[in-house]
Amino acid sequence: MDDDVVLSAPLFAAIDPEAAQALFVSMKPLRLPRGHAVFHEGEPGDRLYVIGSGKVKLGRRSTDGRENLLSVLGPGEMFGELSLFDPGPRTATASAVADATLYELSHAELIGWLERYPAVAKHLLEALARRLRRTNEALADLVFADVPGRVAKALLDLSTRFGEPAEDGLRVAHDLTQEELAQLVGASRETVNKALADFASRGWVRREGRAIVLLDRDRLERRAR
Repeated sequence: MDDDVVLSAPLFAAIDPEAAQALFVSMKPLRLPRGHAVFHEGEPGDRLYVIGSGKVKLGRRSTDGRENLLSVLGPGEMFGELSLFDPGPRTATASAVADATLYELSHAELIGWLERYPAVAKHLLEALARRLRRTNEALADLVFADVPGRVAKALLDLSTRFGEPAEDGLRVAHDLTQEELAQLVGASRETVNKALADFASRGWVRREGRAIVLLDRDRLERRAR
């Protein structure tokens, strides 16, 4: 159920269930088909989104048209909150990589909510801090880690949010194209495919279209270090 997933987001932490349900009811649902954007980089932003179902990617595009995928978010995660604390243009484009249901909350509604429940601000800031930490780690990986190491780390990160037990491992339905997976790792599609083929030949993973089964998580973790 979307409401159970959405109510697990940091936005609803530290408030009683009745109040959380009241806020959820006030949020506007938005259906987003795969490939459609909810907002674009550079646009003014005044609302926050919580994912009820599906997946959303956050990406930036360079002046020469190349795209860098910053993150892939799933149910219970939120985005767009930066503009609420620091009003200004959106810093990334948010679009669906799988049909998604979002719930949006405007700046005015959120400010009123924070005034009523100030403890919620702490949880929102903690969520922002975690995202900043992941961004710093990704930047360090681009400098210090080779492509296979970054691929292994990306697969492990995706598995923590989208992994489901399979008969012989952990199935991760990431819903990314080969190009999007390469953008997430910060490398060419050919190089990423070569790394995945190597992992598969070693028996660490099995590729299944826009999903991958992790067969030997321990080996991947060692390769990601």
